[in-house]
Amino acid sequence: MKKTVSQPSCFKSKTLFVLLIILFSAVSAQGQAILSGDRSVPVEAKNGMVVTSHTLATEVALEVLKKGGNAIDAAVTAGFALAVTQPRSGNIGGGGFMLISSQEKKDVTAIDYREKAPAGATKDMFLGADGNADPTLSRFSHISSGVPGTVAGFALALEKYGTISLAESLAPAIELAEKGFVVTPRFSKGVKSKQKRLFKFEAGKKKFLKPDGKFYEPGDIYIQADLAETLKRIAQNGTKGFYEGKTAEMIVAEMKKGSGLITLDDLKAYQPKIRKPVQGTYRGHDIYSMSTPSSGGAHIIQILNILEKYPIGNLGHNSAKTIHLTAEAMKHAFADRSKYLGDSDFVKVPLKGITSKKYAASQRAEIDPDFASISRNILPGDPVSFESNETTHFSIVDKFGNAVANTYTINFSYGSGIVVEGAGFLLNNEMDDFSAKPGTPNGYGLIGGEANKIEPHKRMLSSMSPTIVMKGGKNFLVAGSPGGSRIITTTLQVIMNVIDHNLNVQAAVNAPRIHHQWLPDELRIEEGISLDTVRLLEGMGHTVTEKSSMGAIQSIMVTADGTMFGGADPRRSTSAAMGF
Repeated sequence: MKKTVSQPSCFKSKTLFVLLIILFSAVSAQGQAILSGDRSVPVEAKNGMVVTSHTLATEVALEVLKKGGNAIDAAVTAGFALAVTQPRSGNIGGGGFMLISSQEKKDVTAIDYREKAPAGATKDMFLGADGNADPTLSRFSHISSGVPGTVAGFALALEKYGTISLAESLAPAIELAEKGFVVTPRFSKGVKSKQKRLFKFEAGKKKFLKPDGKFYEPGDIYIQADLAETLKRIAQNGTKGFYEGKTAEMIVAEMKKGSGLITLDDLKAYQPKIRKPVQGTYRGHDIYSMSTPSSGGAHIIQILNILEKYPIGNLGHNSAKTIHLTAEAMKHAFADRSKYLGDSDFVKVPLKGITSKKYAASQRAEIDPDFASISRNILPGDPVSFESNETTHFSIVDKFGNAVANTYTINFSYGSGIVVEGAGFLLNNEMDDFSAKPGTPNGYGLIGGEANKIEPHKRMLSSMSPTIVMKGGKNFLVAGSPGGSRIITTTLQVIMNVIDHNLNVQAAVNAPRIHHQWLPDELRIEEGISLDTVRLLEGMGHTVTEKSSMGAIQSIMVTADGTMFGGADPRRSTSAAMGF
């Protein structure tokens, strides 16, 4: 018999809806869970829109907007709720980036709350006795965790741009953790698929298994008492409730169990940063995205710059020619990423050059319009000579002209798999995003160099790309995605789908995606690209591989009259767009 408890108020109105998801969710041949209902048209609203990867997070954030809160208030509320309802990626043990656009102030701001390397980190900390990178150390050990930034980042966002208190933003998350929520098929399947990693230590078993040692199944109620207490300490004491005191001591105690590096001083010293986003233009639209330590924003603008002189709209959506040119532009961007991108607080990153229209023209000249280049023959360019002139994502727009694009992560699904004993949350494994050894691929196959080497207090390079597109000074498109290296290309294609191909936001989100990251020399596609197109691409010299779905973008489009359209990605069964 399933356990029954009284449901939190933010949950009651959605109990039937979540149960319907459980009963009617279907799985495609590609393994993508598709939410029941019409996912072919966007959700429409006039006063506020929230699109997240979990229905319950969308619901509580929308309630904030309905009560008069702004997009920043709703974003922080959603972020904490996802830390409860979606532990595989929602987090307080990780970090990320938030982009905030204010039409009233005519300003776009970036908040960098990316994790930092502990003070004890060293350049060669992930090298084995043979001198080669040891992926087990960088991905699944206590030393794989950077100092978490989410709590500090959310607190800063509220302090500078919000209207509600940190305690108010945490209240729905605390209630969901304390009283529980209905387990979905995706939640249950995810835990089972990663049980070897999650159950390595007793704290993981306690968090993800029932008291009798059995798995939580769809329809069960999942309660997280330890996490609720951790969130309460933050609500009562602010950031000190996480970076100092009992929770900090729990993190350090967990570190000591596995010779981890994070200390009380590391936690106390952590600070998020307000940064200037990277900015570019594309066919009359202003593109704002995350600056370093994200590579995402710079390379989205770089790829758009390369493609701008091609008649992409006339060439056709997902035609062989469009895919070919896009893939070639992607190769050049990822080649540059391997050499130049890192934490700009530590290394000089030639952002002006990388995002320069002239630099894009020089790279465009190297592209054969009819035949694929060999990746090994593409070397990082010379953006420095043009210097003169960045996982769960959610998007929110309010009636006051504010828009928020937020992407945060613990890196892999369930991060390092290590739960902080007594605190109820997972530790990230973001240290793997550094270059453990220049030229050696990380967990996403990305090549890095000296610019992204490990150094104490440095932020590791990211692909997270929260992006806001403006048109005529008004918010037009809010987008971003999880997916490692595929974040950049997923976000890019939604922008192109809307601007070049005039797709509505839901169609733009649903459309099959492609990805090329220079190395390996492989054009990855989703199911849905026609066989005829694949044959044409192969005839151009591309090595085409169909693999599982890429990303899970949550996007909002705002029309000239202020109408908001939300597109939730059907690649995640729990994704939901809601407005009023």
